[in-house]
Amino acid sequence: MLEKVDRVIMLKDFYGPLLTERQQEVIHLYYEDDWSLAEIAESMEVSRQAVHDLLRRSEAALEDYEQRLGLVEKFLSNRARWQQLYALLSGEVDRNKLNVALSLLEELKERV
Repeated sequence: MLEKVDRVIMLKDFYGPLLTERQQEVIHLYYEDDWSLAEIAESMEVSRQAVHDLLRRSEAALEDYEQRLGLVEKFLSNRARWQQLYALLSGEVDRNKLNVALSLLEELKERV
C-alpha cells in the first residue's frame, strides 16, 4: 500500500495542477493527510460513495497523464542515474569508475 501512496503523491506533485480543485483536494486529504473516505465525505458534504468515485477518477486521470507524458518515469530514471554517479564519484576514483561516470554524464546530458 505504501508504494501506491508514494506513487499517487508523486503523480500529484507532477500533474496536480491539471486536476480540478476538488480532485486535488480529495487526493491531498486521502493520501497526504490520511483522512478516511467518511471524513472527506463529511467535510465535503457528499456521500462516501461520491468521494470514492472522485478519488478513483482522480487517480485514473493522474495515471493517464503519466502514460501520455511520462514525466515521473523520466524523473525517477534521471534520479537513479544521478545516485549512481554520486556513488561512483564519492568513493575512491579509479580509471574504470571514471569511465562509467563519464558515460552516465553523457547519458544525462542527452536527456536534458
